[in-house]
Amino acid sequence: MYCIKDLPLFSGLNDQQLTRLQSELHIHQYDKESIVFYEGDESEYLYILLDGSVRLYKTAPKGNQIHMHNFQAPEAIALFVAFENIPFPATCELLTDGHIGLLPLNKFRDCLNDIQFSSSLVKALSKRMKLLATLLHKETIYSTEAKIADILYTNPSIFERLKNNEIAYMLNMTPETLSRILTKFKKEEVIKIDEHVVTILDEEALRYVIETNTMQK
Repeated sequence: MYCIKDLPLFSGLNDQQLTRLQSELHIHQYDKESIVFYEGDESEYLYILLDGSVRLYKTAPKGNQIHMHNFQAPEAIALFVAFENIPFPATCELLTDGHIGLLPLNKFRDCLNDIQFSSSLVKALSKRMKLLATLLHKETIYSTEAKIADILYTNPSIFERLKNNEIAYMLNMTPETLSRILTKFKKEEVIKIDEHVVTILDEEALRYVIETNTMQK
C-alpha cells in the first residue's frame, strides 16, 4: 500500500509536512465493486487512492452509465472537488479490492501556503484538464470502431485485467457492440486474442481506423 509521500502531488512537501499529513489520513478498506462516493455527494475530505484501482462514471437521465476515467494507485481522486469545494461530479467505484485515504480538506488547504505544493497542484489540475479534453474528443468525435481501435493500440493489456463487459462500459457501448467489432478486427487479421492476451497483427490498420474514424474497406 502506498503512502502520501508516493503521490507526485505532494512531492514538494518536506518530510515533516508529509509525516503530519500521513498522521491525519483516515484509511478505509474497500472490496471490489464498492461505491466510494456517489455523484452529487458532498465531502470534507480529499480522497487518495493508496491501493487498487477505481473508475469514475456519470449516470445519464435514462440510467445508463457514462464512463469518465480510471485511476490506479497512488493517485488523488476528484481533485477538482477538493480544490473548489463542490459536490462530486461523478460516482467512484472500486475495480479491485483497495484502500483509500481520506485527508481532511482543511489539512489539504493548509498545504497551499507551500509554493512547491501549489506548483504541483497546478500541474495535477492541468493534467486532469487534458484528460477531460481527451475524453470529450473521443466521446464526441470517435466512432465505436475508432474507440476500440484506440484502446487496442494504446492499452492492449487492459484485456488481461478487465472483463469485456467492463471494457465496454468504459467505452460507453454495449458488450455486444464491443464483441462484434473485436470479432471483425480478428476476422480481418488486425488483431489476435488468445486467453485475453491481445496481439496486434496490423498496427497500420488500427492507426487508419483511429485517424479516419472508419474501417478500411
